[in-house]
Amino acid sequence: MSSKDIVLAFSGGLDTSFCVPYLIERGYAVHTVFVDTGGVSAEEREYIEQRATELGAASHRTVDAAQAIWDSFVTPLIWAGEFYQGQYPLLVSDRYLIVKASLERCDELGTKFFAHGCTGMGNDQVRFDLTVKALGDYTIVAPIREIQREHTQVRAYEQKYLEDKGFEVRAKTKHYTINENVLGVTISGGEIDAWEIPGEGAVAWCAPRAEWPSEPLRIELGFEKGTAVSLNGKAASGPEILAYLNRELAKYGVGRSMYTGDTNIGLKGRIVFEAPALTALLTAHRALEETVLSKQQNRFKPEIGRKWTEVAYEGFFNDPIKADLEAFLVSTQRKVDGKVIVETRGGTVYAVKVESKHILQSSKATYAQAADWGVAEAEGFIKLYGMSSTLWAEVDRANGK
Repeated sequence: MSSKDIVLAFSGGLDTSFCVPYLIERGYAVHTVFVDTGGVSAEEREYIEQRATELGAASHRTVDAAQAIWDSFVTPLIWAGEFYQGQYPLLVSDRYLIVKASLERCDELGTKFFAHGCTGMGNDQVRFDLTVKALGDYTIVAPIREIQREHTQVRAYEQKYLEDKGFEVRAKTKHYTINENVLGVTISGGEIDAWEIPGEGAVAWCAPRAEWPSEPLRIELGFEKGTAVSLNGKAASGPEILAYLNRELAKYGVGRSMYTGDTNIGLKGRIVFEAPALTALLTAHRALEETVLSKQQNRFKPEIGRKWTEVAYEGFFNDPIKADLEAFLVSTQRKVDGKVIVETRGGTVYAVKVESKHILQSSKATYAQAADWGVAEAEGFIKLYGMSSTLWAEVDRANGK
């Protein structure tokens, strides 16, 4: 194959659509790769394939990565139990799988040229570039970063470029940047970037309040060693669980929120996101985990979880610390077995029932109800437990305030 062959990570959106003819003009034969994590419809998948051909791609490949994203990302994220900055469920984490699949295509074609459609303003360029550098010796081509040297209104330039060449630009990509995968949907651009009220078009899966069903929804999730393995009493794969939860909970508006985060390069980034399945899984797992882990585990584990989330968010998915952190997380999940029923009446999901043979409960004592110790033992515990604080107060009073 020609040394000018290049593999482009392709989604069919404005940025990657622009990249195809742009790269062709510069002498590349563009081979597009779309990594399908299960979050797009069959119609959308077909559109992406047709779009690549229409734009002039020399070849197009769709890679199924639904199970891979469950294994490599969803499972440890739920073990970690923490969203980034307490809010964002890392919906961009398919980027690491996109790079891996794209580089495998590079190897098949015998080329070292890899391209992506990331801008020079956000975090995705960091995730893409660091993953490429970790996986091999490849040349990274980033057309959107290149045009930023001459054009400040990048999206407007891309749109005009494509239209001047006779390519239609979807209405939804003119105003917003929309990223969709099995984890959820992120929407940015337009009034969202300006911290204004999001427009009616900034909606993807989640139904508005007026359309929520009147009857509550209950779903049972079964866990083994901290990983969801069943749905309503029946064994199910990870991708099946994600698809079901996304579909059913979106009807109740679960998992929709707005988030402002600190990007790697120092800018503030604001998005609207929808993540029904991850929201429910985290709620259910946390409720189960809190009942079976010891007090010290429950206190310390969030520190490890937050660090894992930071590493995954900031582009260090292949750094050795990720494996170190996951080794600890795996250890904490040894007894996280059981069933949890989650319920929603709209907007929020709660864990309403927890069942596990590993719940740390005493047969002789129940919080605020019954105990197998006496008054003297309780008073003695309080005296010793608060000794330092009580002594400080006594000394302070003796010496005057």
